[in-house]
Amino acid sequence: MWTFTSDPEEYAAVAEPFLLGDPVGNTVPLTVLADLRAGTPAKDPRFGWWTVDGQVRGAAFRTPPYPIGLAVMPVEAVAPLVEALGRTIPAMVGRVELTDEVVRLMGPPARTVAERLYRLGTLSVPEVPGRGRLAAPADFPLLVSWYHAFGEEAGLGEGDPAERVAQRLTRRELFVWEDGGAPVALAALSQAAGGVCRVGPVYTPPSRRRRGYGSAITAHVSQAALAERGEEVVLFTDLANPTSNAIYQAIGYEPVSDYAHITYA
Repeated sequence: MWTFTSDPEEYAAVAEPFLLGDPVGNTVPLTVLADLRAGTPAKDPRFGWWTVDGQVRGAAFRTPPYPIGLAVMPVEAVAPLVEALGRTIPAMVGRVELTDEVVRLMGPPARTVAERLYRLGTLSVPEVPGRGRLAAPADFPLLVSWYHAFGEEAGLGEGDPAERVAQRLTRRELFVWEDGGAPVALAALSQAAGGVCRVGPVYTPPSRRRRGYGSAITAHVSQAALAERGEEVVLFTDLANPTSNAIYQAIGYEPVSDYAHITYA
């Protein structure tokens, strides 16, 4: 049975213990909860949890304009969720076995982005010119332009880049790699949720690519995560980008599971 609420604390009281049972697999829903508690605004949010014999076995959430997010859950929870949502699903992201079931029920989406979740094993720091540092308020205009460019390239631009960058700067979640005194790459690092930090987005402007900056800033924030924030580090990649997948594996990230971001409208 699915139960829904618009109150994040009501949702957290019921679903968070379940989510913490797999903090790597549930990195996104746990981070969303952490962001809401940190004051990130959410207009018309909706949260749900799936119970079997009185035990929570799954969860879902939506904080517009972002897609419906699926936590770890059994496939048999998907059909009742689709019905509970009135078969109105503009976009959804979750493990591929769950989104495959949505596609079986709803038909082919307009767009599918295949993703993979990686967990850091043993970090291998590359030798790349420059240094990593925490982003500063003076970086704001550049970071907004990079966030916008990343969204355009990935085709997943949701929300206001300026608002998102301002929030993440305040929470000390944005880092840059500098070479020759100039910022050349960006990586974001979430606060720990369930002991897990998530890297992303990672962006290098086209004119600065193929110089190792993406690897360098990812390794830098991974070190910062382990030293200052959490016990594990994860990130998502677009499977259509073999370069980024190879880069992350080269510095020590190991595949966990496959996801899909499906869009119907």
